[in-house]
Amino acid sequence: MKVALTNKKQIQIKSGVLQQLLAFASLIVLVLVFTLSSDNFFRFDNLMGILLSTAVIGVLALGSTFVIVTGGIDLAVGTVMTFSSVMTGVIITFWNLPIPFGIAGGIATGAACGLISGLAVAKMKIPPFIATLAMMMITKGLSLVISGTKPIYFDEPHAADFSKISLGSVTKWLIGVEIPNAVLIFFGLAIVAGLLLTKTIVGRYNFALGSNEEATRLSGVNVNLWKVVIYTITGAFAGVAGILMASRLNSAQPALGTGYELEAIAAVVIGGTSLSGGQGTILGTVIGALIMSVLTNGLRILSVPQEWQTVIIGLVVIGAVYADILRRRKA
Repeated sequence: MKVALTNKKQIQIKSGVLQQLLAFASLIVLVLVFTLSSDNFFRFDNLMGILLSTAVIGVLALGSTFVIVTGGIDLAVGTVMTFSSVMTGVIITFWNLPIPFGIAGGIATGAACGLISGLAVAKMKIPPFIATLAMMMITKGLSLVISGTKPIYFDEPHAADFSKISLGSVTKWLIGVEIPNAVLIFFGLAIVAGLLLTKTIVGRYNFALGSNEEATRLSGVNVNLWKVVIYTITGAFAGVAGILMASRLNSAQPALGTGYELEAIAAVVIGGTSLSGGQGTILGTVIGALIMSVLTNGLRILSVPQEWQTVIIGLVVIGAVYADILRRRKA
């Protein structure tokens, strides 16, 4: 029995690596196709624009990876991102506190929302789909109520410094190349998330919950505690995404956020994380997020109508999910 389980695990690992390779190959093909189709695609400023647009969705996707690996889902990451940005705006603009307090408050807001979702799933035994759907509605409503349905703009003296979080560039004076800070933050968080998922007890229990929750419980692991921890981590990542978004727009937009969760989940699935849980990598998620951004940017450059862009991206998501189904059948 042990040998059979080991063989199954090896097959899952091999299929996961294959999925990552296919995703990376797809990314390269997309870049080549759009480069040959338009002279405007493979330009430095456009590539930086792609990476900048990847940062917010990418950070959301990094957090979503943790929940999806457990076999759960978090539909609230988009609106939690918005709620976190609104609270950051309240702290900095309305309460007139320093920017570090706003950043801490935004991340804490996201983590608190994740904590509540985790408690609803772990303690109240509400299915993740329903629990996070409710959180999505709650945070969407709170964002509108607290902001008075109006954007919160970051005024001087905070505006210039706050915008540098996303749009500034520490690399300009280091290496002479201007890479937006939001991009560096995204890749830095990807490294942190990768270490969490592969080198810590959080990652170990994360995969254990997704592979066989009952067996994990019987082995003495406090399953409920670790579910709460994982949803809290996802919420914290959404909080960071909210700060990046607010910094990029130099305002907290309370009506923004709906739909971002679908793009984040799509990026995770395209990157090879299984919706059934127990399998996934941060590297795959990064590749998936880049695919989503490259596809959207390329279609826009080719003047493909917005409605057809949505259709094409939807077909890509269906293809990725179907590939996951086929992979699980073989495993």
